Amino acid sequence: MKDYLASDSRYDVMQYNRCGHSGVLLPKVSLGMWHNFGGINDYQRSRTILRHAFDCGITHLDLANNYGPPYGSAEETLGHVMDDDLRPYRDELFISTKAGYDMWPGPYGNWGSRKYLMASLDQSLRRMHLDYVDLFYSHRYDPNTPLEETLQALVDIVRCGKALYVGISRWPLEATRFAIDYLRQHDVPLLIYQGRLNMLDREPIDEGILDLCYKEGVGFISFSPLAQGLLTDRYLNGIPDDSRMAQGKFLRQDMLSEELLQQLRQWNQEAQAKGHTLAESALRWILDQQGVTSVLVGASSTEQLDKNLKCINP
Repeated sequence: MKDYLASDSRYDVMQYNRCGHSGVLLPKVSLGMWHNFGGINDYQRSRTILRHAFDCGITHLDLANNYGPPYGSAEETLGHVMDDDLRPYRDELFISTKAGYDMWPGPYGNWGSRKYLMASLDQSLRRMHLDYVDLFYSHRYDPNTPLEETLQALVDIVRCGKALYVGISRWPLEATRFAIDYLRQHDVPLLIYQGRLNMLDREPIDEGILDLCYKEGVGFISFSPLAQGLLTDRYLNGIPDDSRMAQGKFLRQDMLSEELLQQLRQWNQEAQAKGHTLAESALRWILDQQGVTSVLVGASSTEQLDKNLKCINP
């Protein structure tokens, strides 16, 4: 591929939201690298998607230590793209990674201990060829490690310059409240909460997470906004042979009940009446929720990414 020069119009269309009570502006649509960027994927295709995303004003790239497969390989992909294309634009990018799920064998490669978080971030930085990340998350709540240990590790990670901001993902309400207070008292305020929020899964709203974040000035970013493809036109007329559901990847065939199918078709009709696709409507629904900063979308092609980006249009 030829030497990359970012589009001069990359900031002309994308819209940005302030992340809580911070100085950070995140694009309404951010790129999640959970799927399609691992070692099993074609590097040039991954590289093309990342370049196109940045050309469209997507400045926020979201990773985790175990994204792949295999584990760590999505971060390695980004590291290669940084070297090949994006290094001159590092200060325009907002890169996040996480630690909290199973990553390596033994008692120190999982959950939320200080040892695991510190070691994992060091590994992530090496894989991504970065000196620091803009945002580092505790990827999940650890019921067995004292919250103070996990949170103090996040504080110290910022203080030693390996991350500029910290976040948490999938923590329960009271633990989130504790985290907000602890981090604020230690002068490293919680920047953002990452949770699963979509038209089929409204748990952050029902539990009060989204309301708490809004009141406390913490941003919120939604992952799995299209419910692994359920909130698209993919399954409206059956289960395609090449779909995640047919292959048993994250979706089970028994999930597609007749009741759910009727609901999806109704939402699809409502979206079409407004000139939108079901996916576009589903993304708009999330962005319309008070307190939501951004949605994380995956992409297996630039065409798919462009379709999702239509949700920011008036």
